[in-house]
Amino acid sequence: MIPALQHKPRTDAVTGLLSVVSPVYGCAGCLEELVHRVRTAVAETGMALELILVDDGSPDRSWDRIAELANLYPEVRGLCLSRNFGQHYAIAAGIEHARGEIVAVMDCDLQDPPEELPRLVAALRAGNDVVFAQRSERQDSFFKRVGSYAFFRLLSYLTDVRQDHSTANFGVFTRKVIDTVNLMPESDRCFPLMVKWTGFRTTHVEVRHAERAAGQSGYSLGKLLRLALNIVLSYSDKPLRLVVKLGLAFSALALLIVLLSIYRYSVGDVAVAGFTSVVASIWLLGGIMIFCVGVTGLYLGRLFNDAKGRPYYIVSEQLNSPERGP
Repeated sequence: MIPALQHKPRTDAVTGLLSVVSPVYGCAGCLEELVHRVRTAVAETGMALELILVDDGSPDRSWDRIAELANLYPEVRGLCLSRNFGQHYAIAAGIEHARGEIVAVMDCDLQDPPEELPRLVAALRAGNDVVFAQRSERQDSFFKRVGSYAFFRLLSYLTDVRQDHSTANFGVFTRKVIDTVNLMPESDRCFPLMVKWTGFRTTHVEVRHAERAAGQSGYSLGKLLRLALNIVLSYSDKPLRLVVKLGLAFSALALLIVLLSIYRYSVGDVAVAGFTSVVASIWLLGGIMIFCVGVTGLYLGRLFNDAKGRPYYIVSEQLNSPERGP
């Protein structure tokens, strides 16, 4: 029997410290404004600040800019990943290095306004463990909004859990929530879904959604599709069950065809099978079989990745780390 996951709080967690984690990709131009606005917003909460900027293999000079800001502000910590691992892996790196009793996660492009942090922290202090920012009037493109809505509807169906397309990574979380997420061993990470899985007391606060301050989204259509596929395969086994149902449906259809053939033979209405119907049947059944094997193979691929036990991110450099110093 597998023992239940035990909560192990960090021994170096700092009371009165708010850790703000922000993955950085292609946003060197807005980092100074991000730091200034986060420092101002956190000051309103009465908490000390630890701002962790995680350079996720950014193609611009983001790491050089983070180094400059870390030299100016001791509360700014920098983590440089060895390559581009992806947004959710950069978040994983940040929250695993965060020391605050409260941890906030937000994007670096300022579409998540730092000025909303005091409201989120106040909602957390009201007795919640998780506070997600609920974006009103999203400033994304029409196709991105429609794609997000369709994906979360599909994910809700596959996971049998209602998913809200208006929430993303932006939110604040207690130490026990972050520690629990950090204990999850899977290599495929999706931060908001992992937080929701924990089941801790959650609320939502409606916030305004701003225009992107600098750069462009690092998600191409291909990357978005791969991310969606990884999320579906990692957080739902329903496609496997649907494949079983599909197989049963085709088995029932085949049985009906056999019974129909026997009936036609018994009444003397025997027709010679035509070439077109035979070829069509072969291609149809062959396609269904290949599809089913492919779905099973995708799940085996997830198991293969987890079995390798590789780290899901690698930190090549750190700045202002309490263990290493500036």
